[in-house]
Amino acid sequence: MKTTMHLPSVIKASLISTSILCSAGLQAAELDISVTNATKGIYFTPLLIAAHSADVHLFESGTNASAELKAMAEGGDISGLSSLASNAGAVVIENPASGILNPGVAATTSISTGNLDRLSVTAMLLPTNDGFVGLDSWVIPSTPGTYKIYLNSYDAGTEANDELAASMPNPPFITFGTGGTGVETTVTNDKVHIHPGNLGDTNPTGGVSDINSSAYRWLNPVAIMTVTVK
Repeated sequence: MKTTMHLPSVIKASLISTSILCSAGLQAAELDISVTNATKGIYFTPLLIAAHSADVHLFESGTNASAELKAMAEGGDISGLSSLASNAGAVVIENPASGILNPGVAATTSISTGNLDRLSVTAMLLPTNDGFVGLDSWVIPSTPGTYKIYLNSYDAGTEANDELAASMPNPPFITFGTGGTGVETTVTNDKVHIHPGNLGDTNPTGGVSDINSSAYRWLNPVAIMTVTVK
């Protein structure tokens, strides 16, 4: 005769809770991350890396930039985006390069994502009006291994790309021209979009741009990110 064993409700609840906790634990990931500036002459302001849920975004293509994204894209200030992400439950890494990320140089860090399954990255590009390197909500693989992601440059759509020194941060490691008339005078696309790149010119005391085209032009991708899922 087959005997059926009935578990007390307390034990059932305990088993269910244990199962849920185990499932959550299986989703947790330890990541080693490296971000390499793949450009010839463009500099990255301090990076912001965030592990987050699917409903959180640092930026989204085709939408208007938030005030926090605008501050990052025009001035390199990641504090607003960092606070937004943290308040939404994200795990945030600020400034892994300890300052400017130079061309050809990599910044490395590690992050424990818990049960968060998306990864985003952003930093301003110098010299630009409102350009930034970005990765939006990359799905973190559940399979351990090493993954390579190529990151594009984006335009925040918040400022005209006039390419004039007076409209951009002026760090000492970038040499600007003078007397440019401005490549653009108005914003032509006010949504976040792929950056068209600097036009520049070779006239140091005139022309349309204060950016030297032989030093500060680029093509996508602008960065290479390597993620090792443990």
